[in-house]
Amino acid sequence: MVCERIADLAAVKMPVLSKKQLDGCRKLLTLLPEADLLALNDTVTNRLISVKSAREAIEAIISYSQSAEELLKRKKVHRDVIFKYLAAERVIISSSSDKHQLVQKTLELWSSDGEVSKSQDTVSVASARCIKQNADGLGELTALGKQFCHWFFQLLNSQNPQASQPVQDWGPQHFWGDARMVLCFQTEVRQNEEFLGADLVSQRLFALAWEERLIFCPNLEHTGLKCVSTPHGLVLVAVAGTIHRKSDCLGVFEEVFGLIRNPLDDNRWKIKTVQLNIKGQIGKETLPALTYDSEELLQRFS
Repeated sequence: MVCERIADLAAVKMPVLSKKQLDGCRKLLTLLPEADLLALNDTVTNRLISVKSAREAIEAIISYSQSAEELLKRKKVHRDVIFKYLAAERVIISSSSDKHQLVQKTLELWSSDGEVSKSQDTVSVASARCIKQNADGLGELTALGKQFCHWFFQLLNSQNPQASQPVQDWGPQHFWGDARMVLCFQTEVRQNEEFLGADLVSQRLFALAWEERLIFCPNLEHTGLKCVSTPHGLVLVAVAGTIHRKSDCLGVFEEVFGLIRNPLDDNRWKIKTVQLNIKGQIGKETLPALTYDSEELLQRFS
C-alpha cells in the first residue's frame, strides 16, 4: 500500500515540522498542478515512493522533507504559488517580492504561536455583529478601519471556492436595506456598474469571489488605509490592495466603504455605501497606495 510505504519512509526520516507547518505545507501544496506534485514527489523521495494521486504525493512529499524551509525552496514550489498562498492567508507582502522574501514571510507565519489566527478569530466574532466599537478620535477610527477590513475581506475571500478557509456567513444582513454600490473596472475600456439595495450589492460582491474566483489582499499599512468621519455619524473607510486569481496577480483595487451604526441593532456598524475601483495589471511597486486624501474622501463620498 502506498500509505504504508509513506509511513515506513517517515519512520526512517521523520521531518521536524510543527503542526502549523504541516497544515501550512498541505494547503500550499494543494495549489500546485498535479504534474508538478508528482515530479516533486520523485525528487523529494528519490523515486523510492510511487504515488497515484495528488493527495498521496502531498503526504509523501511532507513525510520526506527535512524541514519546511527545504520544501519551500524546492524549484517546483514556484514563487507565484507561495505568493498566492500568502494572499489566501491574508498576509500582505509586496507584489515585487522575490521567492526568498516570500519563503521567509511564510516561515514567519508558520512560526507564530497562533497570534494571527487568534486575531482573525476575534475580528470574525466581532464583525459577525457588524463591529461594535467606539470610533471617537483618529486612533479609534484607524482601529475601526483595520478591524472592519480584516473582517470584510476575510468574509468575502472565504466565498471563493478555491480559498483554503472555511466559508463564512455572507449575505445582505451586513448591509443597510438601501445600500448602494458603484463598481468601476479600469482596463482598456472603463466600465461602470451600479447596484441599489442590500440584496443586489451583496450578490454582486459575492459573485466577484464565487464566480470570478477573485481574492482580495488589502494593504492595511498607513499608505493603504484611511478612515474619516462626518458630524452626522458616517464613517468612511478607504483601502487599497491587490487582486489575485489562483497564482496570478491581476491588478490593484481601491475601495471606499461608508459605515453607519444601526441604533435598532445595539448600535452595530452596517455598510451603507461601497465604491470599488478595479485597475488592470500593475508594475513593480511596493504596496498599493490610496489616491484619496481625507478632504477628497469627505467631499466625494459623504
